[in-house]
Amino acid sequence: MFLTNNLDASEELISLLYQNRWSVELFFKWIKQHLKIKKFWGTSENAVRIQIYCAIITYCLVAIVQHDMKLERSIYEVLQILGIFINIRDDVTLKEKVNWLKNNR
Repeated sequence: MFLTNNLDASEELISLLYQNRWSVELFFKWIKQHLKIKKFWGTSENAVRIQIYCAIITYCLVAIVQHDMKLERSIYEVLQILGIFINIRDDVTLKEKVNWLKNNR
């Protein structure tokens, strides 16, 4: 049973709207759990989309690195290690960072 104040909508439409709402809720739950987006930097639709796309691309690239290197660390751990290296060690090349990660599984 669904409650609504839209008395003109059909039962099928109300059901479809709730199903779509649930899909959106699951998507944002996945974003919070996997992409570690705590808040959105911008408020426009375009800004939110760009931030989500960047986070998804980053997640996929890290997943590829993890898989190809057969790392026994979680994607989140790999992302943390690479993030620390990228932000702190400017004197070390990305290749050296990835090799360090591979050697310190």
